[in-house]
Amino acid sequence: MAAVQIRGVEKYFGATHVIRGVNIDIEDGQFAVLVGPSGCGKSTLLRMIAGLEEIGGGEIIIGGRVVNKMMPKERDIAMVFQNYALYPHMTVRNNLAFSLMLAKQSRAMADERVMKAADILGLVDLLDRFPRQLSGGQRQRVAMGRAIVRDPQVFLFDEPLSNLDAQLRVQMRTEIKELHQRLETTSIYVTHDQIEAMTMADKIVVMRDGIVEQTGSPLELYDRPANRFVAGFIGSPAMNFLPGVLKRSAGTATVEFRDGLSLPAPIHAGGEDGQSVIYGTRPEHIDLAGAGDGIATEVVVVEPTGADTQIFTKIAGIEVTSVFRERYAFRPGETIRLRPDPARAHLFDAASGVRLAG
Repeated sequence: MAAVQIRGVEKYFGATHVIRGVNIDIEDGQFAVLVGPSGCGKSTLLRMIAGLEEIGGGEIIIGGRVVNKMMPKERDIAMVFQNYALYPHMTVRNNLAFSLMLAKQSRAMADERVMKAADILGLVDLLDRFPRQLSGGQRQRVAMGRAIVRDPQVFLFDEPLSNLDAQLRVQMRTEIKELHQRLETTSIYVTHDQIEAMTMADKIVVMRDGIVEQTGSPLELYDRPANRFVAGFIGSPAMNFLPGVLKRSAGTATVEFRDGLSLPAPIHAGGEDGQSVIYGTRPEHIDLAGAGDGIATEVVVVEPTGADTQIFTKIAGIEVTSVFRERYAFRPGETIRLRPDPARAHLFDAASGVRLAG
């Protein structure tokens, strides 16, 4: 196992600056997830760690060694790809053993490592099958097994679940997390799915346009997003954003929206009187209010999911999503009153998007 440090790393594709001075520290044994929208640079950064892309500047350090000039095979890493990358003409057994054969390991050692990986991943009964005879989930297990047998310092995962159906993705992310807890090997996992990031990571790195927007534990990013982008990207359904103006008077603070509507400012929020702000509230942090409380809103759509009810309304012309555990039978066009929880709401500067913390 090994810690990974990324120090001021840069990457250009021609004149396009795709990685812009990224700094990340991943501790020994940690499961770190790089997450962000398509094109943010997360897969490029992973390939640079693996040695599959050249580094345009800065340093990548694995286990205390600067690896910028090292070939991939010298870095003691193992990578699991999105498309599994299995050899179709080889059995599962031979796919698992292939890298060990290349490394000139003894047959006895290779067999021992293959059986250990197969046992961990439930592949023992599939060792004599070919990839075409396996389901998508079984192929992904073989791809992970091929990484496990190498006993690397670091596992790298490049969107390994994106080709699986929704139910299998849920199952496989649980299996990957259990695998990490069992092996305790430093892991770096790339995904655009923030649910995967929230459920699997010890540390999340949120990227956008080649820079790191915020790094922290899943709950740190959920409870204290650094800016509007992180707040909107982490959490499902996404946070609601309402543009308004902060008003401070006689020790009280409110946010005024258009149409004469207003709400108490989030508790402990910063900001100056008259400042243009964005009021952020998560759908699960909105309550139904009684007469004379909260804000009157018109119901647009009601979506019962069984476990909860999602209600889409409009406040000051902006669509707002609310999630309730109770089952409500509201109808489109009906008026209800909503009250965001000011203790869990957020305030962002309208110009910069930075969260205003008191």
